[in-house]
Parts: sequence; structure tokens; C-alpha cells
Amino acid sequence: MAKYLQVALNVPLNQTFTYLNIEPSGISRIGCRVEIKFGARKTKGCVVGEFENLPTDFPIEESKIRPITKVIDEKPLLTPELIELAFWVSKYYICAIGEAVSAMLPSAKRETDAGGFSFVDEISSEKAAVLSEEQEKAVKEILSPESKTNLHYLYGPTGTGKTEVFLQCAQKILDQKKGVIYLVPEIGLTQQVIEAVVKRFGQTAAVLHSGLTPSQKLSEYHRILNREARVVIGARSAVFAPVPDLGLIIIDEEHDGSYKSGSTPRYHARQVAMYRCKKQKIPLVMGSATPSVEAWYLMNKKTIARHTLSKRLAGGKMPQIKTVDLKNEPADTLCISRELEHEINQTLAEKKQTILFLNRRGFTHFYRCRSCGFELKCKNCSVSLTYHKTENRLRCHYCGWSTTPPQQCPQCGSLDAGYSGFGTEFIESEVKAKFPNAKIVRMDTDNLTKKGELQEKINAFKNNEYDIMLGTQMVAKGLNFPNLKLVGVILADTALHLPDFRSAERTFSLITQVAGRAGRFFPDGKVLVQTYSPEREPILFSVNNQTQKFYEMEINNRRMLNFPPFCRLVRLVFRAPTEKQAVEAAEGASSILRNELYALYNQKISPDFTQEQKNKVASTEILGPAECPLSKISGSFRWQLILKGQDITILQKAAAGLFYNYSRPTDVYIETDVDPVNLL
Repeated sequence: MAKYLQVALNVPLNQTFTYLNIEPSGISRIGCRVEIKFGARKTKGCVVGEFENLPTDFPIEESKIRPITKVIDEKPLLTPELIELAFWVSKYYICAIGEAVSAMLPSAKRETDAGGFSFVDEISSEKAAVLSEEQEKAVKEILSPESKTNLHYLYGPTGTGKTEVFLQCAQKILDQKKGVIYLVPEIGLTQQVIEAVVKRFGQTAAVLHSGLTPSQKLSEYHRILNREARVVIGARSAVFAPVPDLGLIIIDEEHDGSYKSGSTPRYHARQVAMYRCKKQKIPLVMGSATPSVEAWYLMNKKTIARHTLSKRLAGGKMPQIKTVDLKNEPADTLCISRELEHEINQTLAEKKQTILFLNRRGFTHFYRCRSCGFELKCKNCSVSLTYHKTENRLRCHYCGWSTTPPQQCPQCGSLDAGYSGFGTEFIESEVKAKFPNAKIVRMDTDNLTKKGELQEKINAFKNNEYDIMLGTQMVAKGLNFPNLKLVGVILADTALHLPDFRSAERTFSLITQVAGRAGRFFPDGKVLVQTYSPEREPILFSVNNQTQKFYEMEINNRRMLNFPPFCRLVRLVFRAPTEKQAVEAAEGASSILRNELYALYNQKISPDFTQEQKNKVASTEILGPAECPLSKISGSFRWQLILKGQDITILQKAAAGLFYNYSRPTDVYIETDVDPVNLL
């Protein structure tokens, strides 16, 4: 038994803490949670190391080392592989080791019945489908020991059978007595994939989802560790599942932004999966109809092997896609063009279904004065307020603050002020007026309040209880509706105007994904894309199904502007209660970063740097300080710095020097984001 335990705590400090092991057992405690006293409070930590003797340079007297209070877990929850992974996450994403460990662990002390199958009504082992020639080839190549890379990409339009390839790859790995992790973007929106996994693998599947209580999640962890569950399906954090003898990781809808964590540690599940697979020497297979630009670039370089599926399997053809130029519509047109109205009427007459998609919540976009141009924004956040008709209030979708609409412009007093743009509530009222006999269901986060309501509405639409579904991006992901004929994109331009270098990619992906819902089971599906910018490439190329052209254009643009995948980024956001504090913190950090880069170049930090690495240090840029596009959220002012360079390790060393050595003012919080996916 080791005398001393090295304990990681969920605190933002770059260190572990040493405690005395009071429970002699002869069993290693590495990976177990322990209860300890930290200062005056009782808390939990995880043992990440143990040793018999203190190091000679140990800074505390042996007599002052506190004992642990108790060991929480009889058996370790984290394997040695996961503890090593936690140290890598801590170093790569520049966060405390305790924060990295905490992201991997369930928080409960005792377990209860998992109820992990709350998403499926019945559990049965379903037989595998007969694969097409393309699918068979993909399975064989992905799992081939002769493959030149362990990174694989299953690329093909929606409806070409990617899920079945994933399932059959998983089955072959299970046959080798190994485990599988299957990642999906958001559990609530990928119901059909989860059902397919659970039906195929029955009780040997574990579903890790946000609906589980901490106790249920702990129960699932024990099922996984005890090899009772061998296929783990879940969202982002399931990439840390403690699967013994891991043999394969699958990432469905690889392009999806929800794989990137929005809080510390700001890890990307794809990057973590790549690291785990490389260390374990096992395949990683990703898939999407719209790969991220970075993934497409790596496929072209043959770093990732591409496996293409081209044929829709349910008998449907790719839908007919067409743009409607809103600039040509009459002045009194609200949000549904004449052509879209005609197509909806025709679809209703055929007893088929329609989805209307808008990437926007609320009743209208924003309050705007037509005389002086004044826009009404949130007092806490620098974003436009959204009008909600049912409660007659303007509401902020970042911090929740709301106010009643003014009768006249607060700036110039003009009465010629009102609402520009439209949201799902506005569309709902217009659709009800134009199609009074249609049964309509609306799906966005404002009107889905009860637990299970999302699934109820999806099932009802699938069972033809509704004619028209209105929704935000939640209707764009992975949903198959056999009777769906028409998809209308109400306004395709929304994401194009965001100040982010990925806005074109997001617009292309969204239109392509939404369009993929139509006509999957019969040959005459239609998609109408309403836009004020039909000539803009992301819209033009998605509508004309010119995927190759879009990626070529976007990669060339990124190359010219030196954005990923041609450089790496680290984003530092400084949040403070006053703008002055945020600006001063960002400016102070900027000079520290310049000193760090100077020290790196002169080999004071890394004496072993080669001339090539020194050249990369010299070409590293510090962009900013600048106000964040969303310059105020929840009462905090936000300024940012962006480190941009060719070598991620150089950016990480400079940022880590700032993170660990900079004494920031107490009111200032620094967010460190390595490989950010959005710059808002």
C-alpha cells in the first residue's frame, strides 16, 4: 500500500495535492475518488498518483500532511489510460489537471438503477441489414489491419446508409471482444441513431445522456467498467467513457459544433478521440454529409482515409433544391414567398408533410427605428433583443433579461419604429393564417419546456399527426420522416452575417443538412431556400449540390487569409464587470504574451528549439486586444486576444505562460480556448 496519495481537485490551480493514505488495503487507489479536507471545507478529489516516500524537495513538513477522510470508490472509476489522457487534456487545453479529471467523472457517491434506455420503448436485438457494395467496401477498409492510417471518414449525402456502416463496424469490433464508443452531437436530436444502436446491441449498449441523474451515470460507469456494456453511445463527454479494451471510436455528424465544449476544459471531442485512438492504435471513424473544412482538407492530403457512399438506400432520390430570391417578392410579403405558399398548398393536397426551417428563435429579429437607425439591445449583452408576441416582451437570448416594447424610438422619439426580421413565432402566426386547416407543430427551445416533449412532438410528426413542422436548427439533425416531401428554408442568410470566419461553412452545412430531410423515401422531394443573397457561394453551391466546389473555394479562401486549417488559433477572452477592467487585463496580457514569445525565440523557455521552430515563433501573431463581437454577456464586458501561428505547441506554451504566471485582477476572468470553433 502506498503511503501518500496524489489527489486532483476540481479547482483552477495547476497542481495536485498530497494526502496521507489512511486505508491500508494493498490495493492501488489510482482512479478512485476520495473525500478530503481542503482548507476549511470538505470536498472530493480523484487519486491520480501514489508514492511511498516524499520527494526530497517536498515543500511541506511531513507532519503537516493531512490524511484523506475516506475512499469513496471500492474500484477505480478511471483507468490508467484515462488518467494519462486527463494530463494530456490539461496540457493541451491549458486547464488545471483537476478540471480535466472532473470532466471525466460522474459526480454521485452512490448508484441507482441507470434507466439508461429511457429513450427507447422496447429493447430487442435487431438483425443487421444487408450491406450495399459501397457499404461493404467501407466496412472492410475501415477495419483493415493493412490500412495506412487509423483515421477514417465515411462521407455521403443524407440517407446513404452511414449509420448501418457504423453499426456493422461496431459489431465486428465486439466480435473481437473489444469495446466501442459511438459519439452523436446532441442526444435529444439524434434519437433515431440511439434507437438503432440500442435495438441492435440490446443490454450490451450504455446510453450516456444529460437526462441521467449523477447516480444513474455512476451506475452506467460501473456497467461499462465491468464489461456488461460494451457499446457506449452518448454526446461529447462520452469520449471519456472508461471502456476496457477499447477497439473503435465512431463520431457521427463530425462537423457539428456541439462536439466542442463551451466551458473549462474547452476540449473538442474529435481531438480527444484522435488522441485516444492514436495511443491505443485503434481506428477512429467519422462521418457526415457536410464534413468540417479541416476534415475535408485532411482527406485531400490523405491524412484521413475517405470512404464515399453515393446512393440513397430507401428508394428516394436527392431532392430538387431551388432558391427563391426574396428581393423579387412584393413589398407586403412577410416571411413566406408566393412560391413557397404554392408548394405548401400542393404538399397539403397530396397529404404529404412540410418542414419550415429558420435559424432564429422568437417572434421578430430586433427592434429598429426607421428614422434614426437605433436598435434596441440588451442592457447586459451587446445583442439585439428578440420580441416574443405571446408575452409581449423583448427578451435577450444570452442572459434572459427582458423588457416591454417601447411605443416610440427611445433615441429620437420617432413613431416610425418597429420590428425587422422574423422568428419562429412570427412564422407560426403567418402559417396559421395562410393554412388554417393544416395541423402545425412548432419546435424550438422556447416552446419545449416539459421533459420528453421534444420526443413526443417528433414521434407525432412521424406518425402523421401534424402536416407542418416549424423549427430552428434542432430539425436539421438526423431526423427521418417517411412522409416528408417539402422543406422550406425561411431565411438562409442568417448565419452569413456573423463576424466569424466559419460563417460560410456553417451556412453551407445547414442548408445541405436541412435539405437532406426531404424526399428520403420517395423520388419527388422538394427544397425551397428563401434568401436575399442567392448569388453568395455557400448558398449557391449548397442549392446546386456542388459540394466539391464549395470546399475548394472555402479552402482557397482560408489559405489566402491564413485561417485554419492553414494555421492554429488560441483565443483568450477577458471578462470583467467594467469595460476598463476588461481592456486593461487584455492589454496587460498582450505584453506578457509578447514577452513569452520573445523568451521562446531566444530559447530561454525551450533551449532545445530548432531554427525551424524559432522561425515559427517569429511568424506567430497576436491579434488584438479587441472587443468580442458579442461584447457584453450577462453583465460582463468581453475583450479578446487571438494567438495565431503555424505550431500549436508554441501557442500553447505562450498561453500557458500567461495562464499560470499572470496575476490577474480578482474581478477579471480569463477564458482560454485552444482551437476555438467560434469567435463570437
